[in-house]
Amino acid sequence: MIEYKDKFIFIAGPCVMENEASTMDTAFYLKDLTAAYPDVLFIFKASFDKANRTSVGSYRGPGLSRGLKILEKVKTKCNVPILSDVHCVDQVKAAAAVLDIIQIPAFLCRQTDLILAAAKTKKIINIKKGQFLAPGDIKYIVEKIKSTGNDKIIITERGSSFGYNNLVVDFRSFLWLRKLGYPVVYDATHSLQRPSAAGGISGGDREFVAPLAKAAVACGVDGLFMEVHSKPSAALSDKHAVYPLGKVGALLKTIFKIRTAIK
Repeated sequence: MIEYKDKFIFIAGPCVMENEASTMDTAFYLKDLTAAYPDVLFIFKASFDKANRTSVGSYRGPGLSRGLKILEKVKTKCNVPILSDVHCVDQVKAAAAVLDIIQIPAFLCRQTDLILAAAKTKKIINIKKGQFLAPGDIKYIVEKIKSTGNDKIIITERGSSFGYNNLVVDFRSFLWLRKLGYPVVYDATHSLQRPSAAGGISGGDREFVAPLAKAAVACGVDGLFMEVHSKPSAALSDKHAVYPLGKVGALLKTIFKIRTAIK
């Protein structure tokens, strides 16, 4: 059983698995970085299939079978908890056999059958708040999960739609969401996407990742979610928003200075 409620949750990894070698390298790199912080729970995140791409030609990943094999290898070799997202009920059983945390994607956070199927596995469920939802609407998703007898929940704020092709982060959301009694995580990279704004793919404002992550920690969030890549400009998904892997260490140092200060 993963103890996550009294830890600072750091969910990080590539947006989508590109190959086994880079996935393993990223997992080990992040594990080594976070080992310096005893109150951090590092959870490795990578998608095996990004079904909600902007265009039909966008890279989706290695798929369910191959992707889960890679994630299982990361889990075994790196000895870290694993998170990934499911996009349909048919993926849940196979995913639950490998994953420690099942993520409900933001675009699918109102899909009742998917939520119930994931919750019935008794795994930890990470709810991505839809860009189209008010923070208060999350309570109904929580109720769906709890209806199965599963009370292991994380809520992730990933920004709200702001006109066309843009998102904005309402920092009041962290405080409202925490009233539900579950850990609240800030997605510092997806919240800075510019959906479908870069000619058939999503754009993004990577330069704001670090300052908004720091601000969220100052607001008292229980964790951060970050998609990272060793060469962001070459990333096959979200290349405009993913954070450089080599800069994660410096950001973590600053974040924990802020956490120490607010305590």
